[in-house]
Amino acid sequence: MCYVSSSETSGRQVAIRRQLAAEQGPRMTSCLFLGVAPRPPPAALHLLLRRRMASNRAFQLRLNPLTGDSEWLVVDEEEEAPAPSQHKQLLAATSYLDMLNDTARNRAYRHAIDATVTDPTSCVLDIGAGTGLLSMMAARALAAAGGEGRGSVSACEAYLPMGKLTRRVLRANGMENRIKVFHKRSDELRVGVELDSRADILVSEILDSELLGEGLIPTLQHAHDMLLVKNPKTVPYRATTYGVLVESMLLWKMHDLHSNEANTEDGVWLTPDGTENILSVKLQQHAMQCDALEDEVRLLSEPFKVFEFDFWKRPDSHRETKIEIKATADGHAHAIISWWVLQLDSAGSVFYSTAPGWVRQSSGVDLPQCVNGMKDWCDHWKQCVWFIQGTGAPAMKDQTLALRASHDQTSISYHLNINDEVSSRSPKSDHLTLLPERIALYGDKAWRSALIGAVRNAMSGRSSPTCIVADDSVLLALIVSSLLPSSKVITMFPGLRDKGFNYLRAVADANNFSMDRIKVIGKKASSLTMNDLKDEKINLVVGEPFYHGSEGMLPWQNLRFWNERTLLGPLLSEDAFIMPCRGILRLCAMSLPDLWRSRCSLKDVEGFDHSVVNDTFGACGDLPGEQQGPCLPYYVWQCGYTKKLSEVYSLMDFNFSEPIHSCFGKTKIKFSHDGICHGFAVWIDWVLDEKKSIVISTGPESRYWKQGVQLLSRPVQVNPDSWMNCSFSAATLVTRRAELPWQRFRPDALIHASC
Repeated sequence: MCYVSSSETSGRQVAIRRQLAAEQGPRMTSCLFLGVAPRPPPAALHLLLRRRMASNRAFQLRLNPLTGDSEWLVVDEEEEAPAPSQHKQLLAATSYLDMLNDTARNRAYRHAIDATVTDPTSCVLDIGAGTGLLSMMAARALAAAGGEGRGSVSACEAYLPMGKLTRRVLRANGMENRIKVFHKRSDELRVGVELDSRADILVSEILDSELLGEGLIPTLQHAHDMLLVKNPKTVPYRATTYGVLVESMLLWKMHDLHSNEANTEDGVWLTPDGTENILSVKLQQHAMQCDALEDEVRLLSEPFKVFEFDFWKRPDSHRETKIEIKATADGHAHAIISWWVLQLDSAGSVFYSTAPGWVRQSSGVDLPQCVNGMKDWCDHWKQCVWFIQGTGAPAMKDQTLALRASHDQTSISYHLNINDEVSSRSPKSDHLTLLPERIALYGDKAWRSALIGAVRNAMSGRSSPTCIVADDSVLLALIVSSLLPSSKVITMFPGLRDKGFNYLRAVADANNFSMDRIKVIGKKASSLTMNDLKDEKINLVVGEPFYHGSEGMLPWQNLRFWNERTLLGPLLSEDAFIMPCRGILRLCAMSLPDLWRSRCSLKDVEGFDHSVVNDTFGACGDLPGEQQGPCLPYYVWQCGYTKKLSEVYSLMDFNFSEPIHSCFGKTKIKFSHDGICHGFAVWIDWVLDEKKSIVISTGPESRYWKQGVQLLSRPVQVNPDSWMNCSFSAATLVTRRAELPWQRFRPDALIHASC
C-alpha cells in the first residue's frame, strides 16, 4: 500500500475530506513530507490514497460502502480526457464549491494579492492551486503592474482530477498561456527544472480548520529551503490562532463517557472504574460548527492568543507557550474552542477570521475582522474544540488558570493545569478512540436503554444462543455477553479488528463475562462457514449499525448491515432474530439558505469565470436542464439557519428479514409552513423489534448522526397549500461480491398547489 498525499493536497481537495472530518477532526491528511514520518491513515482514508503508476496516469482508491472493499479508479492525465462520473462524485463531495462561494475569503485574497504583486518582474508560485483562482489573481495583478511577458506565475496542484479541472478554468479565462501548471507536490518541484528561478512571491491556501492539518508547516519549510528567495513576499502574511474557555454540557457529554454512563445505571460498563480513558475521543482538536453552539456554551474567559505563524519566514516544527488565563466567571471549563485569523497583507489591512459570531459579539477583546466586517456561513473552515478531560477544570471568577499550548508539524494541543497530563501519554493497545458524537451517544441513557431492551426481548426464551455482532459495536458485544452469560458471541469488528478484541478483554471482568465465550472473526461475512461456527447455526444477528471509519458517509450507506445479514443467510437458524429488523428511509422538507448559498453554482468569482466547474462540483442553482447536485452528508443542526417546512414522511422501508434487493419509494409531500424550500433532509430510522415499538431515529432532531441533504436545483417559495412529489431508488446488485449501490433521490422540479 502506498500512502500518498502532499503538502498542498488539502483534505478538502479530496473526496473524503467532508466525509471523514468528523472522525479525524481537522487532522485528516496523512502525508509524506520531506523528513517527516507519516502517520498511518485510518482505513477509510483509502478513499483518497492515490499513486502514480505511469507518467500519464494515476490510480485512486475508492471505498465501496456496501462491502467495505476498496477498488482502484484510473485517473487519466490527458487533459482532454472526459472526467468519469465517479471522479465527479469524488470532487462533488469536497469543500471546493463551498470555498469558492466564500466571498469574504475570495475578496481578502484579491485585495492582498493586488497589494503584494506590484513588481513587474515578480516570479509568483501558487502552492495547492485548486481551480487556479489565486494564480489568476496573481497573473492579473502582474499584468496590471506591466509585468506581462516579464514576470511569471507557476502553480502546482498534486491531486490529478483537480489539476485537470484547473486547466479547464484557465482556458475558460484565457489564462492557459500565462500560468504554468504542474501536477506535482511542491516538494517535487525543482528550480532549474520545473521552475526557472526561485519565486519571490508565494501565494497559497493550504489551511484547514485547525490551521496546520493540511501540512502548512512542512510545506512552508520546504518552500523556503528550496523554492523561494530569501525574505519573500507571501499571501497570506501571517496567521494567529486564538482560543476561549467554555462551559458546555453538550461538549462535556461528547468526551466524558465515564461520568455519563454512570448515570445510566444499566449495569453495562464501557469505561469501568480504573479504565476511565479506555474508550474516549482522540486527544486532538475536533472541527465543529461552533456558531451552532451559541445557546450551548458559557464563556469562562476572554479570547486569548495562542500562536503566530509567519508565512514569510521558515516556521519551526515544534513550539510551546505558557498562557495565563483569567477566569471571567465561575464554572467548569469543559473545552477550549479555537479559531484563527489570517493577516493576508504585510501592511495589516486585510484580514480573514474563522471566529464564531458569538465570540465577536460578546468579547471585550478587539479581534481582527474579515474584509468589510462581513462573513457568511461556510463549511470549509469551522472552529475547533479541544476537550478538557474528565468533568472539566473548575474555575472561579478572577482566578488565574495556567494553560500550556504546543504544536508539532500538523497539530496544536493544550494542557490546562493538570487535567490533561495523564491523557497525553501514548494510548495502550486496548484503548479505543471514537468520534465525539459517538462518545455522547454511548453515554445516552435513552439510547442504551433501547438497545438493551431490544436485545433482552430477542434473547427471551433462548438458553444458549449463538450471536453475531455484524458491525463495530463494542457496546452490543458487551450487552449480549452481559445479559446472557451462556451465549456464544462472535464479533465481526470489520473496522476495529484486533483493537476491538483487546478492548473487550480489558473490560470483561467489570462486565461479568468470560472472554472464552467471545470470538473475533477475522473474516468477511461472505467467507464464514459452519466450521467457523463449530456447526452451530446463528440465532441472533445484531448491529447498531456502526462501521468504524464510515461515520461521515450518507445514512443509507449503513445498509451495509443488510448486505452482511444477506451474506450470513445460509448460516442462520430458521428462527434467527435480526436487529435492527427494518430501516425506514424518512425525509423532511427544509429551508437551508446558508447551506444552499454555499453550494450554489459559480459564475464570476472575483472577475474570473468558474462556470465550467459547476457540473463537476455538484453545484445547485441556474444549471441546465434537470441537472442537480448530489445528496451529501451533513449534521443539519450545524448548517446555519434551518427550518422544517413539512412533517416527516416515510419514503422507503427496508426489511432486513429478507435478502437485500432493489427498492423504490415515492411519496407526496405536503408543506406545513410558509418559507423557501431549499431541499430535503433524508435519514434512516432503525426499527429494533418486530413490534416496531423500539425505534431509533437518526434525523435532524438528533445531534449524533449526519443526515443526507439533497438540495433543489432552485429554491421554491412554499406554503401550506403546496405539495411536491419525491422518489428514491436504491438498486443493488447482490452477488458473492456485492457491488456499490446506486442511489438517486429525486424531488420533482415543480411545486404543485392544491386547490
